[in-house]
Amino acid sequence: MLVADDYLGSLDDPDVADRVAAADSLRVTVDDTERRRSRVRTTAADGTDLGIVVDRELRDGDVLDADGRPVVVSLEPVEAMTLEFAGVGGDAGGVAVAALALGHAVGNRHWDLALEGTRAYLPVTEDRDRMAAAVGPHLPDGATVDYESVPPATFDDSGPDHSHGDPEHAHGHDGVGHDHSGADHAHGHSGADHDHSHGHESAVRPLDPDDGGTGASADDGGEQS
Repeated sequence: MLVADDYLGSLDDPDVADRVAAADSLRVTVDDTERRRSRVRTTAADGTDLGIVVDRELRDGDVLDADGRPVVVSLEPVEAMTLEFAGVGGDAGGVAVAALALGHAVGNRHWDLALEGTRAYLPVTEDRDRMAAAVGPHLPDGATVDYESVPPATFDDSGPDHSHGDPEHAHGHDGVGHDHSGADHAHGHSGADHDHSHGHESAVRPLDPDDGGTGASADDGGEQS
């Protein structure tokens, strides 16, 4: 078995991309669970038995070294519920109340929530009908629900201006903007990529469409277990 145990960089780096193009590279696709493990045994696209041993979460375009051969990583997409707020009208107060109720409902279930413009994304982690029943009553008039495949990194914590749950702070959300304070909300702070260890993993993450699906994030600050 060939073992990839060294991180070379990303395909976004021209030097790394040139190295991949010039070598007998391997390509491998991992799912959202596998990419978070420090040790994975899988099969490359050409059938090569491959072990991956790294101390970081894998991302689309990562390049690893396996005994001198570059290994290019791709991630399987995940299904997301898409909430579109572009058609929402009415008074700002009513929209704010609806947004707060939606955030509370999502946070109570410890679901991740990523924001991009007027859209919100929830990873489909259980039955579609059950999720729709949970969020539907809290959607303002004019909001729509759909489903699509998104990169799993859409719901990552990493990236600039990300945030974590805190029961004593407030923040505003892009697309369904509002401020609030109390026990069931979150706060924002900026920071570099790092690993997290929290009592729960619900998060609100505004997305930058130019950075591969990551951006600012904030955990819902409901009662932690």
